[in-house]
Amino acid sequence: MIYLDNAATTMRKPPSVVRAVSRALTVCGGAGRGGHAAAMKAAEYIYACRCEAAALFGLRDPERVILTGNATHALNIAIKGLVTPGGDVLASGLEHNAVMRPFEKLKSAGVTVRIADTPIFDPEAALTSFRREIERKRPDLVVCIHVSNVFGCELPVREIDALCAGYDVPLVIDASQSAGILHLDVGNFSSRVYVCMPGHKGLYGPQGTGLLVCADGELPTLLEGGTGSNSTILDMPDFLPDRLEAGTQNSHGAAGLREGIHFVREKGLAGIERSAHSLIKRTADGLRTLPGVTVHLPEGIGPPPGLLSFTVEGKLPEDVADLLATRGIAVRAGMLCAPAAHRTAGTTQGTVRLSVSAYTKPSDVDALVEGVGDSFRPCPPRQIIPHDILIKMCI
Repeated sequence: MIYLDNAATTMRKPPSVVRAVSRALTVCGGAGRGGHAAAMKAAEYIYACRCEAAALFGLRDPERVILTGNATHALNIAIKGLVTPGGDVLASGLEHNAVMRPFEKLKSAGVTVRIADTPIFDPEAALTSFRREIERKRPDLVVCIHVSNVFGCELPVREIDALCAGYDVPLVIDASQSAGILHLDVGNFSSRVYVCMPGHKGLYGPQGTGLLVCADGELPTLLEGGTGSNSTILDMPDFLPDRLEAGTQNSHGAAGLREGIHFVREKGLAGIERSAHSLIKRTADGLRTLPGVTVHLPEGIGPPPGLLSFTVEGKLPEDVADLLATRGIAVRAGMLCAPAAHRTAGTTQGTVRLSVSAYTKPSDVDALVEGVGDSFRPCPPRQIIPHDILIKMCI
């Protein structure tokens, strides 16, 4: 299989990740649930994962790295912890349903949801819109996707961070498509920032892992339960990470995620980003040569980091993906769990999305371009054999 659906999850993991998970399954007990060797080994794996993530994201304190089940889990902790009933939130027009559905739930508590005008591939216009909305009315929270999971366009999170800091507004960043690809030095952000990410995409960890990186500030709990600490009190502990990590943690996943992050750090973000840009540019250039194919990347704009959307005239995105699947090429198609982004861009029927990883080769994206071209090239006209010649051929 040619796997080009890495924005959903990276299927190929570094061998060190596989080994770490396999090893953890044989030696880990419950972290914080005893002083015996198996419990201590689980705690060791979890702490090592926090330290590796803190090093990647520029945090001095690894205890501000919260382990979650995925990016959606992290986003729910941050959003629901920072918005009170009757509050006001501001977000971009490119958000994933992992943000929009919690917002919809909060509306029942009287929360006002505002959307900043966010044209794709126009970071200056996006920043201007955020500034206008914040100046019009100070929100209780700003939520901003770092890289769109549909179009790959990058929003100016550092500038939005500075804007939020000036108004003392907390900022939640969805780094689902940027963590492990783009440099994100959370320790140098100015605002009360919370960065949410999956472990199973650009960080090359197992599914069922995610991170909430808290640069500053405290959060109320989303879940309550056992932590292995302060067990005699009924309130959750008042310190991180225990406060936000109720229940037995996924030490097996943490062992794998630690190795995935280490893989990213060893390869270097600059090299990973450079390779992703090169592959996406190669794909966009190839697709633009095909009649009827629209690449959703403006001419003259540098290629996005790791993913690209396109559509084919007269074809539903799902049909295009199905045809590519018959050639052994895996892509994603449709609304991509982000109808807000499609409304912003006007792609009402969705798009076909391809996404690369550190293991993607130029020949993989070339095969996709060839597959799109072959799948939608008109078939040659059927040759009609005259009746008299057909009779002679049958004699």
